[in-house]
Amino acid sequence: MPKGRRDTLLRVANVNPESVTTHTDRVLYSAIGMFVLLYFVYATIGGAAFIDASSNYTHPWYRWMVGPLVAAGVVAYDRAVVGRVSISYDKLDSTDPHDFLKRPTLSLYLGRLALALLFAVLITEPLMLARYQGEIDARLNQVHNEQLSSIDTSGAIATYSTQLDQLKKDEAADDAAVQDLTNRAAQKRHDARALYQQALADSSGRGVTHSGGCPAGGYCYNLVLQSRALDKQASALDAQAGQLLATQRADREARAREQSDLSQRISNQRSDNSDAVKADAGFGARTAAMWHLVSSDFWGVGVFYLGITLLLVALDCAAVALKFASRGNAYERNEARVARRREHEAALIHEREIHDARNYGEAMAKVVASGIEAAAHDEQVARASAARASAVLRTAVVTGEESPGLHKGNGVTGEKPPLHAAREEEPAAPAEPLRNGRHRRPLRLPVIDASDVRSLPPHNGQHYGPVNPGSDRIHSQ
Repeated sequence: MPKGRRDTLLRVANVNPESVTTHTDRVLYSAIGMFVLLYFVYATIGGAAFIDASSNYTHPWYRWMVGPLVAAGVVAYDRAVVGRVSISYDKLDSTDPHDFLKRPTLSLYLGRLALALLFAVLITEPLMLARYQGEIDARLNQVHNEQLSSIDTSGAIATYSTQLDQLKKDEAADDAAVQDLTNRAAQKRHDARALYQQALADSSGRGVTHSGGCPAGGYCYNLVLQSRALDKQASALDAQAGQLLATQRADREARAREQSDLSQRISNQRSDNSDAVKADAGFGARTAAMWHLVSSDFWGVGVFYLGITLLLVALDCAAVALKFASRGNAYERNEARVARRREHEAALIHEREIHDARNYGEAMAKVVASGIEAAAHDEQVARASAARASAVLRTAVVTGEESPGLHKGNGVTGEKPPLHAAREEEPAAPAEPLRNGRHRRPLRLPVIDASDVRSLPPHNGQHYGPVNPGSDRIHSQ
């Protein structure tokens, strides 16, 4: 088989072609891919047949849309089962092949078997119904006739038939009454004709008296009177029959209308029953007829039916069965090695990252602790420096009231003008306005003795010299 076609079958079987390294695995998974394609065709036809059977074989156009969807769903399940490798992630550092794979998940295969049986009912059954359609139609015709006969003897038709029979009986009774009067009148006319014939025979001398003529009061004359009386009675009976018919006319017309209405109802009901019975020829009725054929003729129909069903179920489960039978082959071990190696590397990297994070946290904690300690030390140094500066200032700065004889030097000749002259040379400080209604003394600039180096600012970054308590001091004016 060409490599491209073989790789296509492997892709259909949902396996990685790069991990299929042995000839046995290539043959196995190529066969699985072929079974998957065959099942897709079978499931498409079966799904379309099921839709057709469900619609009483009206051949709807959408049956070819539902069939591929059903087939795609089952094929997706098969590809998921075939492409899944039960990799064990326990003992990742083990090289024993028995530790590579988990135990097979039986629920996955049992679920696929249940799905196969379900599809055997929903897909295989319609195909078998189409195969035995002629026998099933004959069986359904027999069943429908029995149902129609049973319906005619019960239900609405039976009620209508009873009412119609009663109306017919009433009609027959009325006809019998009229017919009785008519028959009686006819009998009397018959008797009258017989008496009249006797009278004619007697008058001609061929009668009882053997004398000619028909004198009044004689035998012939009496026969004639009796004949006339019977004719009158017959006419009376005919009149009674006519009167009876007149009185029965309204009832007869009402019964005729009711009979026509009942006959129409019976006809409509039979038509509705026939339509309903013939409509009972869908998937369920055909399945029942099929099982009747299988049970009644097992060796003729049943064996062939079961054989075809088992063959289609085997085709349904072929891909998953091959997957289950080939568990632990070279392909699965290769996939397991790659996955376990990646998982092992990821676990080691994760463990190293955790270790580095722990070390980094400890180092940061040490740095923070050192910074806090250095900051505390700097704060102590600052406080000590502030205290030292305060002591120097307290020693170097003296108010004017404490040293009244201090003169400012000019810094050049060293001469010291009188204190009052220095005071007279200074401009008077402007009076500061009141703030918030409170008096505030104006600030006075300190007079610095230039001869005292301790009172001068640092020069070229040099610090003050040591404080000598006996030297001159800064006076505040």
